[in-house]
Amino acid sequence: MSFDTAYYSIGRLDRLSYQDTVIHRLDPRVKVIATILFIITVISYPKYEVIALAPFFLFPVLLVSLGDIPVLFLLKKIVIVSPFAIFIGMFNPVFDRGTVLFLGRSLSAGWISYCSILLKFSLTISAALLLIATTSFPGVCHALRRFGLPALFVSQLLFLYRYLFVLMEETMRIVRARDMRSFGKRGSDARTTVRIVGMLFLRTVERAERIYSAMLSRGFSGDMPSMKRQAIGGADLLFLVLTVAALAVFRLVPVPELIGRLLQGGRG
Repeated sequence: MSFDTAYYSIGRLDRLSYQDTVIHRLDPRVKVIATILFIITVISYPKYEVIALAPFFLFPVLLVSLGDIPVLFLLKKIVIVSPFAIFIGMFNPVFDRGTVLFLGRSLSAGWISYCSILLKFSLTISAALLLIATTSFPGVCHALRRFGLPALFVSQLLFLYRYLFVLMEETMRIVRARDMRSFGKRGSDARTTVRIVGMLFLRTVERAERIYSAMLSRGFSGDMPSMKRQAIGGADLLFLVLTVAALAVFRLVPVPELIGRLLQGGRG
């Protein structure tokens, strides 16, 4: 993958947030609340629960379908950050040598807890990515600001997000300049890489100062208000109520167990 391809892949998640679908039109505050409740509900399960997490995949599946989000793109993003979860749980089978009853069989407790970690990770990360893909990161930050979070904290998040792309743009210019002045593998040694990193740091700081000076000249005072005004309507409340009701049912009622009993009763 070239650097240009990687750059546009990072920005694609933000571009998806400007689509016009049922999910995109929902108020950002409602989507933030629904996502937080979803994540809290998922991580509240004990470490040996696996089958009970299955119904929660309905939430990201519906968001992908109604929000017109490419499934393969979402899966690639999850796979990129999955080594973190894999590394965290990889020692569970080693240290947790007990056994638990799973589907009528005694299995290693370490492997069951490992699967639980991976499932919780997949659900929570997919929910967070879908929130960004259907709301945009600035939209999420402005929703947090309207919840009453300090302006300084929200501004720092917005600056972090914005300057990530500034850094990527400067890196892309330097990499292109190096490729135009080198042939084959020339310019890929450690000495050249160190020089590129130093140049990137200086150019990024200079550009950041120019951007900040431009913001001050336009009246920036520490807060970044949004020009878009949204009000919570009937569709937003309906989405939130249905989400809370579904999460409550999935958490309090053993849905997979009930489905299994129904299937066994139908066969009998």
